[in-house]
Amino acid sequence: MKTLDILERLVAFPTVSAESNIALIDWVEAYLRARGFQTQRLPNASGDKAGLFAQIGKGEGGVLLSGHTDVVPVEGQPWTGDPFKLRRAGDRVFGRGTTDMKGFVASVLALADRVEADDLKEPLKLVFSYDEEVGCIGIAEMLPWLTPLLGQPRACIVGEPTEMRVAIGHKGKAAFRAVCQGEAGHSALAPRFRNALHLAADFIAGLRAMQDRLAKTGARNAAYDIPYTTLHVGTMSGGTALNMVPERAELLFEFRHLAGDDPAELRAAIEAISADIGSIQIENAFAYPGLSTPLDAEITRIAQDLAHTDTCKVAYGTEAGFFDGLGIPTVVCGPGSMERDGHKPDEGIDLSQLVACDQFMDRLLATMTR
Repeated sequence: MKTLDILERLVAFPTVSAESNIALIDWVEAYLRARGFQTQRLPNASGDKAGLFAQIGKGEGGVLLSGHTDVVPVEGQPWTGDPFKLRRAGDRVFGRGTTDMKGFVASVLALADRVEADDLKEPLKLVFSYDEEVGCIGIAEMLPWLTPLLGQPRACIVGEPTEMRVAIGHKGKAAFRAVCQGEAGHSALAPRFRNALHLAADFIAGLRAMQDRLAKTGARNAAYDIPYTTLHVGTMSGGTALNMVPERAELLFEFRHLAGDDPAELRAAIEAISADIGSIQIENAFAYPGLSTPLDAEITRIAQDLAHTDTCKVAYGTEAGFFDGLGIPTVVCGPGSMERDGHKPDEGIDLSQLVACDQFMDRLLATMTR
């Protein structure tokens, strides 16, 4: 199975987001060039990571397939084997990234081995990104250079794991840092000083009240397990010693918003909470857009015809909103189960999912050839 051979090679590259993905990009670019693809590397500012655009065939429109090359860390997880060596047990294979999302990338590269430029009536375009796992940072950095290369494909498939169902929606996300500025002092005189951790606690209480309002009166979409916009505080740090009033505290928090809730209005509401408390500075960390593709859209029909599955909406974020924002009709569809395997020790994927993805690619190729 060509896809399985490629997946074994891809898993062997330890492309954790904190590390470079250049060795993988080197291999993928050489592989595609040997098969007639034109490629354009899109490095980050420091040059230790890169995305890749590739195209075969000429003309307008075409189809875009997109995936990310980075994976989440394995440290502290109880793996039963080497995470970066593909191993098989029965009808599953295991290794970091098999589901999220090197399985899809492997199927795309196996498709590339079956494509003949002269047979295509429209171009096949591929995008491979970096730093998706840390907030879709890579695709955002790539976009200024990527946009003129993409043109206007008639369809874009982002291959995050959906068990090959056609995902037509997910929430957008914005992440922030809140810095609370207090006053240092001796704890014996604590009431005379502004305690940064107390400010942080008051801010969290404000966010929780805002969450309650969103749950009761905000936009709703029953297609999601949690059908409203959510607020979440992930970390809080501050203070030096028990007998010292903390001078500084820091929070990392996020919201994941439905299409019906304006992120600018959510940010303004959060700023109002911090202003009421005082001495809190809100800083942007990162953000990515949501996806809300209509059920009756042409791209939805196209993807369902290729996948032979129904539609869904997913809880996690993807890069799909960036392509949709360029006016490219986009859905998410890829092999593997995020719930079962995503970010977990002994991440794996059913071989039947890889077969289903390869069949998807065969049907796609049939629609693109003369």
